[in-house]
Amino acid sequence: MQTVVGVLRGGPSREHDVSLRSGAAMLANLPEERYAVRDIYIDREGQWHNRGRPVKPERILRQVDVVLLGLHGEYGEDGEVQKLLERFGVPYAGADSFGSYLAMHKIMAKMRAKEAGLLTPEYRYLEKKEDAVETAEEVIRNFHQPVVVKPVGWGSSVGVSIVGGYAPVLSAIEKLFSDGAPSVIVEEYIRGQEATVGVIEGLRGEALYALPVIEIIPQADDFFSYGAKYSGETREVCPGNFSRVAREELQRVAKAIHRALGLRHYSRSDFIVAPKGVYYLETNTLPGLTTESLLPKSLAAVGVSLKDFLSHLVNLALSR
Repeated sequence: MQTVVGVLRGGPSREHDVSLRSGAAMLANLPEERYAVRDIYIDREGQWHNRGRPVKPERILRQVDVVLLGLHGEYGEDGEVQKLLERFGVPYAGADSFGSYLAMHKIMAKMRAKEAGLLTPEYRYLEKKEDAVETAEEVIRNFHQPVVVKPVGWGSSVGVSIVGGYAPVLSAIEKLFSDGAPSVIVEEYIRGQEATVGVIEGLRGEALYALPVIEIIPQADDFFSYGAKYSGETREVCPGNFSRVAREELQRVAKAIHRALGLRHYSRSDFIVAPKGVYYLETNTLPGLTTESLLPKSLAAVGVSLKDFLSHLVNLALSR
């Protein structure tokens, strides 16, 4: 008898379109001989759909054995949809609701990283727009310019900017609040090589298997922004041009932060390799699976097909 796998994609986040593509990759690569697949679409307002018709979540969830999450950003990666799946007792792949919340909340994630002994950029945290002027003044006094301004709870580098000087920093902070960010982080800008490392539980006999390190080389006038991620213009080298020592340290810290955040099944974390060491930036609990995404590239580098990876995720979800 086939296992019924529900693939959730879309969702009420700024990454809706990318989520559709990740979900489509899942749908196309789940082996038909093993699984009966249900395409579960969630629109931008949060309404669930089955076969083109609106449906209550509990109705479609009663029809599946396990769920794969092709969702990104708010609702998908902040623990909200995970709470729903847990409420209805549906097995699913990826971090649980609390681990998802910790990883998505950049301040919480940085605190866990520091507790685990990892380097992470210094920062200032704002919860309300009224603090923007004071924070911008403090940042100019205490941080080298430019700095990184980003929303605390969004993913895929949505809303991230690198700016220097009082007026640009203040403007970037105020714009994020105006665009709906619930809170903002201003972070020191670490110069170095950008890297990302995926880890997968239970792969090839290892409790936590580190995939090859990918080096990210944006165009000279850009960083790994949302546009750079999906434009195809950024160079992504796998395995990256790192020394053996740096490569092993990157893989070590990727495993360390996966454990420190209490994640499960798989994750992908981003770093900067600087002269002072490896700096942790953030963790993706539901990494993209589009043709431009990083995790499929690192899987391919070690001979793991997307079909095999998705089957592995289904098995992990059902074994818990």
